[in-house]
Amino acid sequence: MYHIEAINKQNRAKALEVLQEEWGDTTLLVSRNQEHDIRKLPGFIAIEDHKVVGIVTYKLENNEIEIITLNAFKDNEGIGTSLLETVIDRGKELGCNRVWLITTNDNVNAMRFYQLKGFNMVAFHEDAINKARKLKPEIPEQGYYGIKVEHEIEFEYTL
Repeated sequence: MYHIEAINKQNRAKALEVLQEEWGDTTLLVSRNQEHDIRKLPGFIAIEDHKVVGIVTYKLENNEIEIITLNAFKDNEGIGTSLLETVIDRGKELGCNRVWLITTNDNVNAMRFYQLKGFNMVAFHEDAINKARKLKPEIPEQGYYGIKVEHEIEFEYTL
């Protein structure tokens, strides 16, 4: 069974190693044309048998939490749900108005997941990924299921 803990000085190197494997360049992720250095972001990790089995990073700004990354490395065990709920609880503790995130038009599994978890699709940002490639050219042209990656879709959970 896994447990959730905040990313801290003791486990940050392990968290960054996992993020590097999953996202490649941890110094620059782009959402809504904003650059994020995920090496410096707060977050939570799921640990099972001394191994990271899930990770979430977020940014706190303007009384809102933006989820920057969310990964569960074991399917159908509730890891992604637990990490998501932990961030929502953190937002409530801090008195935030909402938790929100961006995903891409090709990530249909994420769109289904977030809607099942109570998030609402609130915005479609046309051509946003093509614009983001100016900041980060290594963003792939083709994504899940062979779908061309072009747009950002914004989801929110109102607190």
